[in-house]
Amino acid sequence: MAGKMSGWSQLVINIYTMTEPNPTQRQGMTMFILMWVALIGLFAVLFQNWFEQSNNPNHQVDSSVTKNGEHEVVLERNRYGHYVVSGHINEYPVTLMLDTGASDVSIPQQIARRIGLKQGPEVTYNTANGPAKGYMTQIDTIRIGNIVMHDIHASINPNVNEEEILLGMSFLKKLEFSQRGNTLTLRY
Repeated sequence: MAGKMSGWSQLVINIYTMTEPNPTQRQGMTMFILMWVALIGLFAVLFQNWFEQSNNPNHQVDSSVTKNGEHEVVLERNRYGHYVVSGHINEYPVTLMLDTGASDVSIPQQIARRIGLKQGPEVTYNTANGPAKGYMTQIDTIRIGNIVMHDIHASINPNVNEEEILLGMSFLKKLEFSQRGNTLTLRY
């Protein structure tokens, strides 16, 4: 027994000396590699889910109707301090970030194309980074949970490549909203 080596020890020696492993060792090495690939894949999926949840904790929107008949949505702040929510523009699923500093709903050009929004006249916006050109457009519907609004003024922004739409005051001014701690309640 003293002269016998374990399968892994023999495999390491075979790899080091570049000799051909036997079929059992080859099968063991294949299983070992597959186990590591599966483990790395599992960690990648778990990390991706954690990252998406921490960036947009409002994938599933908490909606209700108050006793006064108002539609209400409660949002949780993300780890960066922003309110990001899954919603729909013209029934197309999108990610929205509430931005009270933006006068209009601002849609990146590549998303506007996917949704099929028509590009209107050019307009210049004064931003924190200086003047920026965009194009006026009109959105038929924006839906967040059970809050649905129609005919919203917006702009198409060719200057960003983000996948988030800034939900500006052309939408938010029609809502009543209040913040407590890390939650924001929208009513319409």
